[in-house]
Amino acid sequence: MTTIDQEEISVGPPGSTSRWTWSGIPWWLLGIIATVAVIGFQVLTKEKWREGFDFISAGLTFTLLVTLGGFILALVLGLTIGLARLSDNTVLKNLAMYYIEVIRGVPVLVTILLISIVGFGELSNFIGFRPAAVYRGTLALGIIYAAFIAEVFRAGIQSISSGQKEAGASVGMARSQVMRFIVLPQAIRNVMPALGNDLIALLKDSSLVSLIAVRELTQMTKLWTGRSFAFLEGYLILTGFYLTLTVGLSLLLRWYEKRIEVPGG
Repeated sequence: MTTIDQEEISVGPPGSTSRWTWSGIPWWLLGIIATVAVIGFQVLTKEKWREGFDFISAGLTFTLLVTLGGFILALVLGLTIGLARLSDNTVLKNLAMYYIEVIRGVPVLVTILLISIVGFGELSNFIGFRPAAVYRGTLALGIIYAAFIAEVFRAGIQSISSGQKEAGASVGMARSQVMRFIVLPQAIRNVMPALGNDLIALLKDSSLVSLIAVRELTQMTKLWTGRSFAFLEGYLILTGFYLTLTVGLSLLLRWYEKRIEVPGG
């Protein structure tokens, strides 16, 4: 009798060569799905869990708004700063480097408090009003992540060979046209995975704006557990929300990366 390889099992009809291996199964993903499913089952079957879910889920809109708003702002600022970082202008280059190193050298939490409380506190004395916490938190996250995204764009631009830039110049294109039509499209494609990672990181860091009373998921969890004392239920529900959002986004980004992948690249 022939022995059966425990790591390789047929998944097709007799005689089929289709195989899968135990090691090839995404056990990590199945574990996360199981974790979320257990939390979801508790929400569906227990009144306390359902009450917590209904209350906490009201913060989902603010979490998504802060994340998307902050990321869009970070993309615009990051590209601008990244280009300045590569500039031949000494003043622009050093200002960009100063911005990047200061932001990356200070903890995210400290920067959020400096911008949204201290900065806007001083600014409100001049403009006569203080923007809502959600806008201050979104702006703070955008400014913070712009420093990281600037370095991503810089690396992406520098990854494009000088030969392509020279080819563009040889056909009469201005330097700005070469950057716009040749370099940036390829650089953006190259840095998509890194930008996706920054988006996921920003989604998780959006929880920090709860410290300035933005009623996103974490703040709503604090409010509910503070009055119900159901800390286990509340923070497991919060965990389920973030796992669903981050893993779902991660899988979506992986799918998109495969869609834009250059065959044979």
